[in-house]
Amino acid sequence: MPTPFERFDTARVPSPCHVLDLARLEDNLSLLKRVGDESGVKVLLALKAFSCFAVAGLVRRYLTGTAASGLYEARLGKSRFGGEVHAYVPGLKDDDLDEIRSYADHLIFNSLNQWKRFQSRLSNKPGLSVGLRVNPGHNEVDNPLYDPCAPWSRLGVPATQLHAEDLGGLSGIHVHALCDHPYEAFDRMLAAIEKNCGHLFGAIDWINLGGGLLITEAGFPVDGLIARLTEFRNRTGLTVYLEPGTAVALHAGALVCEVLDRGRNVGEFAIMDASATCHMPDVIEAPFTPDILGAVTLPRDSVAATGQERVIRLGGPTCLAGDMIGTYRFDAPLQVGDRLLLLDLGYYTMVKASTFNGTPLPALALWDSRTDELDVVRQFSYDDFEGRL
Repeated sequence: MPTPFERFDTARVPSPCHVLDLARLEDNLSLLKRVGDESGVKVLLALKAFSCFAVAGLVRRYLTGTAASGLYEARLGKSRFGGEVHAYVPGLKDDDLDEIRSYADHLIFNSLNQWKRFQSRLSNKPGLSVGLRVNPGHNEVDNPLYDPCAPWSRLGVPATQLHAEDLGGLSGIHVHALCDHPYEAFDRMLAAIEKNCGHLFGAIDWINLGGGLLITEAGFPVDGLIARLTEFRNRTGLTVYLEPGTAVALHAGALVCEVLDRGRNVGEFAIMDASATCHMPDVIEAPFTPDILGAVTLPRDSVAATGQERVIRLGGPTCLAGDMIGTYRFDAPLQVGDRLLLLDLGYYTMVKASTFNGTPLPALALWDSRTDELDVVRQFSYDDFEGRL
């Protein structure tokens, strides 16, 4: 699939460096705004996936606000992004309650125990809407690591354990059951929510349907989604929220990195200045292999490919043996000093990055593929590493 990053000159930025294409980001935001405007739902940015406040002004022009999963994200949403702030914290500390409610317009509890424990301390904030996370009991996610409805899930109260009268004093419910899914999974999820949670609808004013839906992927049936959401909202009378994360930054980010060394052990390998474990941990956790501009992506553990010409396995600079980015076939042998561009790494990268081994964090650059304007907005130093310790 063609990408504007084919025109990007990697020599213009330090390495490693996250590069965000403002044009693609704005296209994504514009499409999400269209979904909200035409269906009557409110669309939030899930900060857990993408929280780059250097583009907060752009996000604010298109979306209703932000969805936070912790105290600091709620503060970031309030101070940097503006708009509505919806905060859900699976384990809310007593000492954090007063501060988080000062930022949040919607505060969502993970359990009835939390709600009962903190209820008396919430009455003196006018306009605060309080909700409950509900487990709809519907599985769409294959990987248990990302499945909020897996057996023994700690996320939300199972819908089967709730009655409408349990929601006294609460205004809404939050449900979530997707992870980078197409429309068909959303359609099934919404049907399951109506079946399993419908007995609660008469007691609430709003419902947050979570994120995990690839609305901005090519070929996604946007008109079908709008029709489904409109019908659901009109029939139930509920205010409806979506909180996409991946969809906001989908195909808008890339990671520039550089070859530091070459070697051979069964097959060819290269050590890069970007690390899977530090800079893109989902590569290991999911796992998945990011595409590289100008390379063919091969199965991660492809033994058959190790002896083939121009096949090389890329790894990071840390001492973790499994710090592997992936296995690839290039048109020409890689040389020390070559720059590579790893594609679609705008989401769940910056938010998860660490400095394990003292590995520097990638710089951050904003690039507009429409005008070729480039701004390196942040570079990190030793102080950022030391400050975390």
